[in-house]
Amino acid sequence: MKKYIHVKKADREFIAKALDITERTIFNAIHFENMSEGNDLARKIRSLALQRGGIVMVEAPEWEVLHDADGYMRQYLGEVLLEFSKKEPVCDVYKHGEKVHQFENVMTSDIQGIQDWAAKL
Repeated sequence: MKKYIHVKKADREFIAKALDITERTIFNAIHFENMSEGNDLARKIRSLALQRGGIVMVEAPEWEVLHDADGYMRQYLGEVLLEFSKKEPVCDVYKHGEKVHQFENVMTSDIQGIQDWAAKL
């Protein structure tokens, strides 16, 4: 997934003045674009942005997650529904209303892999 550093305008202006660079150079560095990640200037910009309170963000598709009173966490990925039981370590996967798979012995660390698998259906 694509990441970037969220930083306030005043902090971008401070970085531009401190390093004598343009706003575009800052944008490229904090969006990890058009500059080699190993580039010293880009690393300095990102480091300064984080020191000034910048937050690393990850761009991700918007997914709806519901924690229902019936003991299930439901996540809708377009036409795919993930239904995680809060009582048992299972996750049922539905596509167009039909159950296509059941994951058993699901751990919290497994959820990302299940989401990735289901997103490809």
